[in-house]
Amino acid sequence: MSASERGKIVRPYGDTTGDGRVQVSFTLPVPFGTPAERARAEGAAAQLAAKMGLEPAMVVHAKGMGPDYTFFIVYGRVSHLVDLSQVTVVEREFPLLSPAEVNLRIRTGLGRKLVVVGACIGTDAHTVGIDAILNVKGHAGEKGLEYYREIRVVNLGSQVAVSDLVAAARAEGADAVLVSQVVTQRDAHISNARDMSAAFDAAAASPAAGLRRPLLVVGGPRFDPAMAAELGVDKIFGKGTTPGEVASYLAYALTPDGGGAAVEDAAVQDAAVQDAAGAVRESAAAGAGAVRENAAAGASASRAASAASAAGAAA
Repeated sequence: MSASERGKIVRPYGDTTGDGRVQVSFTLPVPFGTPAERARAEGAAAQLAAKMGLEPAMVVHAKGMGPDYTFFIVYGRVSHLVDLSQVTVVEREFPLLSPAEVNLRIRTGLGRKLVVVGACIGTDAHTVGIDAILNVKGHAGEKGLEYYREIRVVNLGSQVAVSDLVAAARAEGADAVLVSQVVTQRDAHISNARDMSAAFDAAAASPAAGLRRPLLVVGGPRFDPAMAAELGVDKIFGKGTTPGEVASYLAYALTPDGGGAAVEDAAVQDAAVQDAAGAVRESAAAGAGAVRENAAAGASASRAASAASAAGAAA
């Protein structure tokens, strides 16, 4: 194996480089009360870990979770290798834009405000995700979509029925629909996303519905960004997504040729403004320094004159 090939193959790191040691956690429906139950529970965890390929497997932590469940942390070695050349990731297909660039692209490309309708659908009552993207306070140091002057945001909140989401998108003339899914038990986020896309496709196919299909975007910590086509949506955002990424994507997807030259000119102008502001700050700092130096020199001269006058008086 060549040096370049070795660089593509890695093993887990635990105590020493390449020792293959990993730590996993899981819960089993076994009690952890009496000493006999604890011994049996840890034996069950070790058996499962061995079947998972951990050898030797050590149960390093166990804690009862109510009367009938136990949580475990197991440490052990695996023989599997990771081939980095076979790892596939979804690359970002759009440039990250500043809020000013997003606003300019929308204004130039659409000639009106871009309308976004957001919600948590099904039984999901966790609005932390959708609020982080939509609310003006934003997330991770970035302002939410409400901050953008060329985006009109309609946040429907939590536990919104798919039929109500379709109706709201029609009433608001939505260009994009954003759905956040935090509840993932029994893959509820997957089925909800499929139901949503099917409902919008059906509404768009019906002339009586009077709805053009908006851009469908879903996000949440357990979505796989590579599953967009499978779920029937246009874009999936995973964990760690920021409002700026979503705004940039919307501007890119809904205004594909939206004032590219104008946006570039705006970026150049913004850079020029920043440079000019920096020059002004440097000039002001230099001027202030000169004033301080002159004042210090004047004060020294004044003290010298006072000393000479005092010496003459004494003589």
